[in-house]
Amino acid sequence: MQEQVATRKDTKASEPKYKMRVEKDVDVAMRDGAKLKADVFRPDDAGHFPVLINMGIYQKDKLWIPPADLEEKPNPHMNWETVNPEWWVPRGYCCVRVDERGSGKSPGQSVLYSPQEAIDFYDAIEWAGHQPWSNGRVATIGISFFARTQWWVANLKPPSLTCIMPWEGAADQYRDILYHGGIFGSGFIVGWFTTHMAHHMLGRAYRNNPDAFQDNVLWRFMRNSLDSGVFKTQQAQWENIDLPMWAVGNWSGMGLHLRGATEGYMRAASKHKKLRIHCGTHYHPFYSDDGRRDQLRFFDYWLKDINNDVMQEPPVKLAIRTGHGAYHFRYESEWPIARTQWTKLYLDLSAGGGDGNAGTLSRTKPPAAAKRSYSASGASHAGHASASSTSLAAGAGGGISLVTPPLEQDTEITGPLAAQLWVSSTTEDMDLFVTLRNIDPAGNDVLEIGQQGQPVPVAKGWLRVSHRELDLDLSRPYRPYHKHLRRQWLTPNEIVEVQVEIWSTSMVFKKGHRIRLDIQPRDGIGSAPYTHYHADYNVGENTIYSGGEKESFLLVPIIPPN
Repeated sequence: MQEQVATRKDTKASEPKYKMRVEKDVDVAMRDGAKLKADVFRPDDAGHFPVLINMGIYQKDKLWIPPADLEEKPNPHMNWETVNPEWWVPRGYCCVRVDERGSGKSPGQSVLYSPQEAIDFYDAIEWAGHQPWSNGRVATIGISFFARTQWWVANLKPPSLTCIMPWEGAADQYRDILYHGGIFGSGFIVGWFTTHMAHHMLGRAYRNNPDAFQDNVLWRFMRNSLDSGVFKTQQAQWENIDLPMWAVGNWSGMGLHLRGATEGYMRAASKHKKLRIHCGTHYHPFYSDDGRRDQLRFFDYWLKDINNDVMQEPPVKLAIRTGHGAYHFRYESEWPIARTQWTKLYLDLSAGGGDGNAGTLSRTKPPAAAKRSYSASGASHAGHASASSTSLAAGAGGGISLVTPPLEQDTEITGPLAAQLWVSSTTEDMDLFVTLRNIDPAGNDVLEIGQQGQPVPVAKGWLRVSHRELDLDLSRPYRPYHKHLRRQWLTPNEIVEVQVEIWSTSMVFKKGHRIRLDIQPRDGIGSAPYTHYHADYNVGENTIYSGGEKESFLLVPIIPPN
């Protein structure tokens, strides 16, 4: 896409001046003859306006009552994870909400996580771009579900799609949502699917689609536990995504709302791209004054030719967390940050780290070889019920922990992380759950606000050891990329080297605090509701090695002070 600099107007941001017209249950024709239902919110004016569109299963008629502390105030048109038309339409934008096929009021059978989803979205975008009230420029925006579908429809390049703003949305259905490091993320996706199936089968939507949600989505997810190509249409094809984009992530989005944004910024073919990463819940930032300002300036520039310098600013905007929910935004020119001091914190298991920790994290490679073993099930003396695979209580996932000495100065870690570990098991496979924690001088966790408002630690990573095979072309020292094409089973007590991807983070560890690394066989502190299925081979004993020829370390991105 060519940037039309010559036509841009030097002016301030769009201001509210239009009244709103609402059209309900409008037919949106698909290429196969199906007609999906949409609500259109547009200026009550004869002009032509840009369109903000989303399509999903959350039911366009289902009113969302936001929390009292949301900066966007309640109104009769609020809808979960979508823009508020009462804010956007007066500023000269059309807002279109489409019920996905087989959901809400749209007829047909639901086709979640299939090629049909992106094809229908393509047709809806083209429909919107050719309406008499449209200026021909369409943008996609929305949180989570309404963000992930943006990546997938962008693969198809609808001609009317001018720019995208995927706000906290997974870009790779396999790696970002379903199989973290090859371990099935059952806690979120099973609950999410059954909840929305219930909304349709037991709620008001039943009257419009009594036979919706027959497709056995969960069977498909579990049947395809390798990245065999089944999920290709739900994975961003980065070489095809060349339109202007602002990828948005959340540091607290471990397990869902982060990795798509960083991968998108690093890998998309677009010449005009930006990255924003904030923190907190996955909906407060979207409706904040700061969030809406970023959204409006981006869309004013690309959809209205308003020259507001949004694309001349540094492209990366990061919330630098300083503990207990505090943060400040900082602009950077690239991702990962060029001045990063990539630092290895070596695992030293030759002596305990105090306070019950199995060892220390040191900048010096320990000369002495050592190892620590732990139960592969993470079980307590009471064991676990075989009919359940729920996570243990927070922080009780078994395994081992290592800590640094108290830090001698404030230390900022901002960027992607990775762990190189030497491991073995007495069984045929092994799960690694890695958690990075911020421990204050009193020994307490410094926890942050998670996606659902729950307390969360600094960062998390995962790997099923049989999935350890790397894609050498896509891997980076700071971000290993696993193929997930085959299972490389272990033989009992076979020692192997693995690379664990730890999702990106930002945290200023204060002077006197310690960095703690947990390596566990199950979900640890701050995992819920993004927990995982623990396979039945997780019995016996797992071992971590350090020192000597077994160079196990945590790679952290330290940002030097200005």
